[in-house]
Amino acid sequence: MTDPNTSDTIGQSPNPAELKRRELEQLLPEAYSEGRLDIDALKRALGEDAVIEGGERYRLDWAGKADAYKVLQTPSTATLRPQGELSVNFDEAQHVFIEGENLEVLKILQKAYFGQVKLIYIDPPYNTGSDAFIYPDRFQESKEDYLARINELEDDGTLMREGYFRKNSRENGHYHSNWLSMMLPRLYIARNLLREDGVIFVSCDDNEVHNLRCLMNEVFGEENFIANVIWQKVYSPKNSARYLSEDHDYVLLYARHAETWTPHLLPRTDEMEARYDNPDDDPRGPWKPGDLSARNYYGEGTYQVTCPSGRLINGPPSGRYWVVSEPKLKELDADNRIWWGKDGNNAPAIKRFLTEVKAGRVPQTLWKYEEVGHTQEAKKELLAQVEFPNSDAVFDTPKPTRLIRRMLQIGTSSSEPELVVDFFAGSGTTMEAVLRQNLEDGGQRRCINVQLPEPLDVPPSDLDDIADVARARIRHVIDSIQDNPDLFAEGSRPLGFRSFRLTPSNLKQWRGDGIETAEELEEQMQMFIRTEKDGAEIESIFYELLLKFGQPLTTPVEVLDVCGTPVHAIHDRTMLFVLSGFSEPMIDALLAFAPKEIIALDSVFADSDPLKTNLDLQCRDAGVRFTCL
Repeated sequence: MTDPNTSDTIGQSPNPAELKRRELEQLLPEAYSEGRLDIDALKRALGEDAVIEGGERYRLDWAGKADAYKVLQTPSTATLRPQGELSVNFDEAQHVFIEGENLEVLKILQKAYFGQVKLIYIDPPYNTGSDAFIYPDRFQESKEDYLARINELEDDGTLMREGYFRKNSRENGHYHSNWLSMMLPRLYIARNLLREDGVIFVSCDDNEVHNLRCLMNEVFGEENFIANVIWQKVYSPKNSARYLSEDHDYVLLYARHAETWTPHLLPRTDEMEARYDNPDDDPRGPWKPGDLSARNYYGEGTYQVTCPSGRLINGPPSGRYWVVSEPKLKELDADNRIWWGKDGNNAPAIKRFLTEVKAGRVPQTLWKYEEVGHTQEAKKELLAQVEFPNSDAVFDTPKPTRLIRRMLQIGTSSSEPELVVDFFAGSGTTMEAVLRQNLEDGGQRRCINVQLPEPLDVPPSDLDDIADVARARIRHVIDSIQDNPDLFAEGSRPLGFRSFRLTPSNLKQWRGDGIETAEELEEQMQMFIRTEKDGAEIESIFYELLLKFGQPLTTPVEVLDVCGTPVHAIHDRTMLFVLSGFSEPMIDALLAFAPKEIIALDSVFADSDPLKTNLDLQCRDAGVRFTCL
């Protein structure tokens, strides 16, 4: 797997196409000539028949597919700004909520979370004909204009709503194409985020499930398809249905690598446990009888059996065979593993002990509402956590937490601090499911939710958009858990989440386009005397650099006082960020921490090149990597 943390531009997100090129070049260097792919050399390396250059072939195509890949390959220069006032226990929280357009957010997260996510769940727009969602539709514009448009924000950092949402009506000639163009780049980056043993669950309905399956085959590989789960989403038929009552949705499940992925077993139900009894007080505990005959031919399976009562059984039932040989049957009987009935007169049955069967049950592809909930349950859960200004604001198709918890049980472990991501977070169901599943099984799962601040049609209130709803829900869930001593043990680590917002970069972006004269070049260079923008907050700059240097948003941070100047330190002070100022005495003080890397803004040296050079030279002598921005 290519690590994107070492070779992309600091000011931009990694380019997925560039990552693939590096990966291919490492795998097949003989197929490259002067840094470019040589198709003839590739054919020689793989064999002539392995490369298709043209003609008919099986593939998924739609209007705008090539342009969707352009969107994917367009780097983002945006960043994530911390929102301490909207967070809960920001400094210690291991969960993250991000407000912003999810494709841009995914691009920003890619460097820090490449190959780190155990499970992704998304509930994207179902493309019902009434959906309004983001999709690219202006590819005739230049790359710079496109970047400016998708990063269009208000001065306070909030996303501008106008132009973001486009209703994808059925009358649109590119009805399915627009949906696929919206999904492709997001799924592609999602795959990059998954661990080698990671999985993704995607909810869908009949409008696009056929296209989604083909698209995910292309992005994840058909060989990594695991299952198409049917979720019974309603508990009673819809009598108003025009044709048939639509009682189910789908959940597509793909693994990063199906050949090595294994689902976790689900907990055994009370009904399953009740099938085991211990009528003979066997010290090995409860058991249930199992048939000792089968239809499969077995050469040693046609002997007579004498019951303890003396009754002679000539053989297994007609057309069947004993599944063990006569000596093996006697061996099992001697070990009290054969049940002959209370009177010792029954045909032999094998005793299957509860302690010797699998610790759980194998997941199935039919998920009934009795086990994982339905949409009405989901609405009640949401209303119990969030007080809406009016009933019209309540979502029509929320997902129940039990549905997401089923996915967590299958795809994550309770013994590891595994990462769960939902970048169509909606009302925050996935975050609540993670919190409650961790409570139930003692898990250490961490969660990242991403949600666009899509406006709600409600009077002005604290819940103006869907991101507000999700944060309110998560806060209420955390409070309800921590205030309940039966759920949250005294002395446990406080729960919380760190809230961030998608915003333009705090660092100035060099724009070389349009510069034609020396005066224009000098003017542009004067703008870059300071790397950071005017008014940029130190905390915001720090978290931007944290991501750009490949560090997760929940990395523990220590703010050191170094000669009267605050210095941000991570990883036991092996990585230091100097963002507020610098003085000569700080050189020895910083190196005394024995860091591996020091990152500093150029502006902290106050135009003193000797001071910066001195730090650089002493870092080299000490084997410390020094980066000046």
